[in-house]
Amino acid sequence: MPVMKGLLAPQNTFLDTIATRFDGTHSNFILANAQVLKGYPIVYCSDGFCELTGFSRAEVMQKSCACKFLYGSETSESIILSIDVALEERKEFKDEIMFYKKTAVLFWCLLDIVPIKNEKGDVVLFLASFKDITDTKAKAVQEDKREGEYTCAAECRVKTGSPFSSTRMRSSTVLYHISGHLHSREKSKIKLNKNVFGDLPALPEYKVADAKKSKFILLHYSTFKAGWDWLILLATFYVAVTVPYNVCFIGDDDDLTRSTTVSDISVEILFIIDIVFNFRTTYVSKSGQVIFDARQICIHYLTTWFIIDLVAALPFDLLYAFKVSVVSVVHLLKTVRLLRLLRLLQKMDRYSQHSTVVLTLLMSMFALLAHWMACIWYVIGKMEMEANRELHEAGLMWWLHELGKRLESPYYSIGGVNGTGNGPSIRSVYIASLYFTLSSLTSVGFGNVSANTDAEKIFSVCVMLIGALMHALVFGNVTAIIQRMYSRWSQYHTRTKDLKDFIRVHHLPQSLKQRMLEYFQTTWSVNNGIDCNELLKDFPDELRSDITMHLNKEILELSLFASASRGCLRSLSLHIKTSFCAPGEYLLRQGDALQAIFFVCSGSMEVLKDGMVLAILGKGDLIGANLSLDDRVIKTNADVKALTYCDLQCINLKGLYEVLDLYPEYSHHFVQDIQQDLTYNLREGHETHVSSFFQTRIVFLLTRQSLFICFALAKSLHLLLLLGFFFFLISKILHIVPDPRSVMFKCDFTKVFVFVCLSRFFLDFVNEGLKLGIVGSCPAGVLQRVSVKPCDRLASSPGGFILLYVCWDRLQHPL
Repeated sequence: MPVMKGLLAPQNTFLDTIATRFDGTHSNFILANAQVLKGYPIVYCSDGFCELTGFSRAEVMQKSCACKFLYGSETSESIILSIDVALEERKEFKDEIMFYKKTAVLFWCLLDIVPIKNEKGDVVLFLASFKDITDTKAKAVQEDKREGEYTCAAECRVKTGSPFSSTRMRSSTVLYHISGHLHSREKSKIKLNKNVFGDLPALPEYKVADAKKSKFILLHYSTFKAGWDWLILLATFYVAVTVPYNVCFIGDDDDLTRSTTVSDISVEILFIIDIVFNFRTTYVSKSGQVIFDARQICIHYLTTWFIIDLVAALPFDLLYAFKVSVVSVVHLLKTVRLLRLLRLLQKMDRYSQHSTVVLTLLMSMFALLAHWMACIWYVIGKMEMEANRELHEAGLMWWLHELGKRLESPYYSIGGVNGTGNGPSIRSVYIASLYFTLSSLTSVGFGNVSANTDAEKIFSVCVMLIGALMHALVFGNVTAIIQRMYSRWSQYHTRTKDLKDFIRVHHLPQSLKQRMLEYFQTTWSVNNGIDCNELLKDFPDELRSDITMHLNKEILELSLFASASRGCLRSLSLHIKTSFCAPGEYLLRQGDALQAIFFVCSGSMEVLKDGMVLAILGKGDLIGANLSLDDRVIKTNADVKALTYCDLQCINLKGLYEVLDLYPEYSHHFVQDIQQDLTYNLREGHETHVSSFFQTRIVFLLTRQSLFICFALAKSLHLLLLLGFFFFLISKILHIVPDPRSVMFKCDFTKVFVFVCLSRFFLDFVNEGLKLGIVGSCPAGVLQRVSVKPCDRLASSPGGFILLYVCWDRLQHPL
């Protein structure tokens, strides 16, 4: 799993802070809302308060902060009045009062009421603490009685004139003062306890507090710390490579050792600086909180990795600065630096989220293991050669001698004692050792470098066993990582193959095949094969609604949803889905039941009816229908077809109606506003206005023409019939329905006026069309009969006027 950043959200830790301020013997407290003036209801009560009073939490919640349910006959009226005044004035109150438990048992209580402020300085809460002081009161009463008895006895002895009266009086006075002093100390102790917090710091504020951060504290997930960890990782690998090599191959050769002194000292300095940084780096506690406190960070580091880091950072190489020749001992001490590799295992989780990084680390670990084995293999050969000279005299060769003979640089004895001289170079020996260990780890070897002695054979067996384990561990993980890296690619090709097999099995036509493949490839390029609904289904509704609000913010920012509450928008966002439409695909067909309202995020679409383009839609357009809370079944009146690749957001109507039912105050606004925000209304039977300019021109003519034009236009019966037929067509196309509330259409005479004006407009349109050649498809005989010259008498007669009115009336009220 990736590195855990911890819980960083700002929190209101007021309740936790209050709880920690009280110790185990004083945890009886309640919190009340100071902003509700009526009674200041209790919003929280501790378990100790419930145990003290006998009331359950359900019985206490929302009761008055004055705790009137604890009053009784012995409760002081003056103290009750003082409590009410303190609550009204929002002041602190401390006093002793007699309360009654639920079982009607009387007890003395030390009451302390403290107002709690927020970051603005407003009093938002009352903190009332209760302490049972019944036992203390009982002891005080007994002491008072004893003091009274002593005082009375002293007075009696003075009156009788006893010889020891003065002495006894003095002693009684001393006892009185002593008891009074003890009593005053007891009272002072009670007074100290009156203040719940004593000399502790001021009460915390009731607010959302950010985590306290210091400039000198490093975040464990910051960019700088991540880069520093990578630098330490490289230094750790350097140590893991150089330390075994120096111990095994270089040995006491000061010249070779001193050549790497600078780099070794640099690594030691890095490790020392890393220790300093670790003392100032945050960590995640067991509860998931990010710890910023410097003291807790130091304690945590001292109890975890400090010892290992300190040993690994010991500056052994500084011995060379003092010219101390203890090379072999120093190299052996340096091996403790390999403990730093344990930190690498701890931080593997941080790098596991990057497949390529994990793959590189695994291969590096395998190569590092081969390097260590090569160093050990050389040491075994060297020790065998030095300790078993008689084997060489017997003709038995160890691997170093065989390597020297092949390279024509043999070893020879020095001075007749056990020892060797000359031989191949260190570079050749290391390469041969690494070759042997890698071949043994990855396979069974090739025999050109082989084990001859018993020790060499035992080591070879161990290497082969380790190689088998590393095959299972490293290369098994490598296979899994590679599969994970190409999982999306594999999933895409699997889905594509399944799709092609489906098309082949069901013999789908080429057109459908092309559409299916194109849709799949385009949707995959958009969402990369991620199903958002499947991904978010396990999240809580609260978080899921915030995510969907962000994803669908473009459609939710429409003026249509401006009057909706945030709760309504959150509920609505859960019903918004993302859709996609390829070029040539039909989003809706005429006569289909409308299932959603669509918002065009990108691309363009067209609205078609009977092959005629009614509208062209683009980015930001809203497609749907005016809604009715009663009639919820909507049939579409046109086709909607994609012209380009279109990204859509659709609001499911079923879910939309559910949200509107939950928020009735918004539903009426939505029903009214959607008619204005719809780019095109798809409701069947909706009065679609073809041209707003055309209607404006008609209304202008209705208001500007005079009545006498009606009679001037109606010149013949043929003209009248033609005009009536034309207006019938116009009324059906434009769906012009007179408004019954209009005064103009309440008069029958005005109806005739409107009809003739429309006829006049039609004649002007036809004449202009003939001039421009637009109306060339009309029958010539019809156009020739449209004349304004004959039958003047009919048009000006009452019969012609009546016939004109009857035609209009039949159009408005057909039989």
